[in-house]
Amino acid sequence: MNTIVLAVLIMIVLSLVRVPVVIALVVSAVVGGLYAGMPIAEITAAFNGGLGSGAVVALASATLGAFAVALSRTGIADVIAGKTLRLIGASQDATRLKYVKWGIYAALVVIGFSADTIVPIHIAFIPMLIPPLLGLMNMMKLDRRIIACVLTFSIVIPYMIAPVGFGAIFLNDILTQNVNEAGASLGIAVTNDMAPKAMLIPALGMVVGLLIAVFFSYRKPRDYQHVEYHQPVAGSEPQDEEPRRLSVLQLCVLGVAVGGALLVQVWTGSMVLGGLLGFTVLSMNGLFKWKDQDDVFTQGMRLMAFIGFVMIAAAGFAGVMKATGAIPELVSGAADIIGDSPAMAALVMLLVGLFITMGIGSSFSTVPIIAAIFVPMAMHFGFSPMATIALVGTAGALGDAGSPASDSTLGPTAGLNVDGQHDHIRDSVIPTFMHYNIPLILFGWIAAQVL
Repeated sequence: MNTIVLAVLIMIVLSLVRVPVVIALVVSAVVGGLYAGMPIAEITAAFNGGLGSGAVVALASATLGAFAVALSRTGIADVIAGKTLRLIGASQDATRLKYVKWGIYAALVVIGFSADTIVPIHIAFIPMLIPPLLGLMNMMKLDRRIIACVLTFSIVIPYMIAPVGFGAIFLNDILTQNVNEAGASLGIAVTNDMAPKAMLIPALGMVVGLLIAVFFSYRKPRDYQHVEYHQPVAGSEPQDEEPRRLSVLQLCVLGVAVGGALLVQVWTGSMVLGGLLGFTVLSMNGLFKWKDQDDVFTQGMRLMAFIGFVMIAAAGFAGVMKATGAIPELVSGAADIIGDSPAMAALVMLLVGLFITMGIGSSFSTVPIIAAIFVPMAMHFGFSPMATIALVGTAGALGDAGSPASDSTLGPTAGLNVDGQHDHIRDSVIPTFMHYNIPLILFGWIAAQVL
């Protein structure tokens, strides 16, 4: 058995039996390295060497968490929850509840899309916005697995099709650049405008998966125990019955903070600097004392600590997998069963991408690994440049929605499990894997045939 396949299977099994994801990643990396014949010292060195790239993501998560906490101090989440509750009122009218339910779905998609493009805070909005709405969701008996699927959709689909914010990083800086580097000696050259078009068909698979989850899989009511939630960033101050009202000045400061964070992120390409600027501006708006900003920042880091540690461990896992040399071996073994069939080649490449991304937990980190191997293979089987982009991009995105180590599943769990009633594996990972990875394979394969 290939080392990567074995390591990923071990990681998945350990996660399914409720072993913490960080421990599952470390154990599977060690077992995979030993299986590949690496001495323990070399495994440790490879794991430690891979931690550096994960540390950058962890720091970005921490600063964006601090920005999210500062945003929550403005009372935005309470205002949204309060207005929604007033919309429903004391009535349990089925028609009104139905409209509110679909309004929640649509709002989460729009907010998630904006958090990846307009306001680059990525998943940091989830633990800020979702917990205050859990009481409302419990009252409506919404299955939280739907919310997990909606949230995952909202933070994955933007980088697949929109070349703005995180999408600009994935489509332009990672996908297009790596395809060009891998195909330079083969005469293939692609442009930035080709990537969003090539990813449209695979993105339709995400849409189909979302519709299946909402209309069929989890449409039945699900009961949850009501647990009184208090926003962890609100300190010890008593909460008013009426939602906080923001002054014109505070709204202006909020707009400057959000706009400034976006501009800095686009200008510098650094989510860390963008998050720090947003936090700094919000700390001057008078909603909390200057002396309390250290506490607010610490709370934000704590909010995203779990995600940061998982991303660091996933980077270490990726470092070990690269050191084993098993990725070319996996592709070579897959090539042996392809024969001369381009259709089979496309399917095998997508499945290989699924296994690699499931272990690494990041489509952004997967594309540079697989592009160097997949681009020559795609050229060999006669795929067009557009089809090649679709294959590499979809193979990278595969697994992101269903990996235990992906921020696309960790983010929804962070918001939905504040009362201990949402399991990361069973309620986030498995539902998103079923509803997104399977359609992505199908639609990615179709894209490779028609582009």
